[in-house]
Amino acid sequence: MHLLKRYVLPFSVAAAVFAAGAMAQNPTPASQPGQQGQSSSSGAAGETTTGTPDQANVPRPLSAENGGYLAIDPLANVKYDNRWDLSVLMASGHTHAGPNLREGADLGGLDVSASYWLTKHWGVEGSARGYLGTTGVAPNDLNLDGLFIAQYFGLVGPEYLGPHNKHVAVIVHALVGGVWGDFNTDLRGATPGPGGPAGMYNNQITLGGAVGGHIDLNRSPRWVFRVSPEALLTTFNGTSAYPRTQWNFGISVGMEYKFKGSRFRKARAKQKAVK
Repeated sequence: MHLLKRYVLPFSVAAAVFAAGAMAQNPTPASQPGQQGQSSSSGAAGETTTGTPDQANVPRPLSAENGGYLAIDPLANVKYDNRWDLSVLMASGHTHAGPNLREGADLGGLDVSASYWLTKHWGVEGSARGYLGTTGVAPNDLNLDGLFIAQYFGLVGPEYLGPHNKHVAVIVHALVGGVWGDFNTDLRGATPGPGGPAGMYNNQITLGGAVGGHIDLNRSPRWVFRVSPEALLTTFNGTSAYPRTQWNFGISVGMEYKFKGSRFRKARAKQKAVK
């Protein structure tokens, strides 16, 4: 007990005195004179601000004036209420150039289509397209091979707007019309037609069609990236053991533009007049 009083008690007193001295040398921010005035007169990056310290430290909202970025939804105004639209697509299609030629030809070209929408879901579509390329021919003694051919379609028919939202839309159509087949341009003087050395069709106009649709990816309220897979119909006539009707795969890829002008403009004008 004597040792406790002799050593521990003086040490405790010395520690208490040291702590009191440290607190006196480092006052709290609230006890420092003039701190509030300094906080109200200085701001970030040398800016002079007014108000309490809490107000001075509040960050300003981002805007175009202070270098901020504003989030904008480019698809917010996609409404599917346009009356007209026009698409220009790069086209590809398969075909057989002769009634007895089982070797097919892959052709490429351009597909230009326009739509007139009667209601939100139903419209009329017209399409003009051309497919060009080369094809293999029947075995011959004239060294004919890789000859140029072309098919030109003019089609029209109904289309239907299926599932859709602001990002994507699915449209189906069934188009019918005529197709001009050019098979004799590159024969180099050889006899044309299925009985000739190349075994290709004669040049002719016949029934054609396209059944398929569009997959539209909206890039803005007006511009659309379009992919159009289809089954292409041709009915070229020629003596053959095979059916004259051909169904071949085709696909087109490109851009569509929706023209300004709403189908509901007149109805909205009438509603405003009534009000």
